[in-house]
Amino acid sequence: MKTPLALLFMSTLLAGVTNAQTKSTKNDPEAKKILDAVSNRFKSFTTVQASFTYKVENAAGKVLSTKSGNITMKDTRYKLSFGGQEIFCNGNTVWNYDKAANEVTINTLDASSGMITPQKLFSNFYDKDFFYMLNGDKKVGTRLVQEIQLTPVDKSKNFHTVYLLIDKNAKTMYATKVMENAGNRYSYTVNTLKTNMPAADALFVFDKAKFPGVTIEDLR
Repeated sequence: MKTPLALLFMSTLLAGVTNAQTKSTKNDPEAKKILDAVSNRFKSFTTVQASFTYKVENAAGKVLSTKSGNITMKDTRYKLSFGGQEIFCNGNTVWNYDKAANEVTINTLDASSGMITPQKLFSNFYDKDFFYMLNGDKKVGTRLVQEIQLTPVDKSKNFHTVYLLIDKNAKTMYATKVMENAGNRYSYTVNTLKTNMPAADALFVFDKAKFPGVTIEDLR
């Protein structure tokens, strides 16, 4: 099975970037205060349900594709639906379902491997991997956001800067934008966000009975 768009989403959601003229090589304490507040608020929720829009642009700003998705998170568990892919994780096992192929790949979640999960992306992912600085406040429609620029510590990454837009009042992530070194831009915008909603544990487990004829590739 090829690498799904859903995994691309998880690995780059908070590595969103736009082209930056300056590179930060130190950390801004004001930016850290905001990031810590977002992380702490996220950790206070029992569940998080979000819908989002994913957009790809070329270096000239032309939109190449737009897709939508949704995610539900509960402690270490999550379910992500995006681009014809569904990922289920019960905290121990990860099921990656490809709708077009009617195939599911099963892996063990190895917490020590550094594997990126949505929970990590909404928490303190930034401390080890990025330099960060606060660029200030801006308006997006009627929303007041704080823009934080992140630069990867590892310069071998295929992107070079990260801009996060934080909802200043809600202290939650609103949008990110990624620009690869090659020029393409990847943006993610949260459309709806619901917290502390009921979510049955069964939601995070792949039930093959609901997918007739599914091919199973168990890599555990």
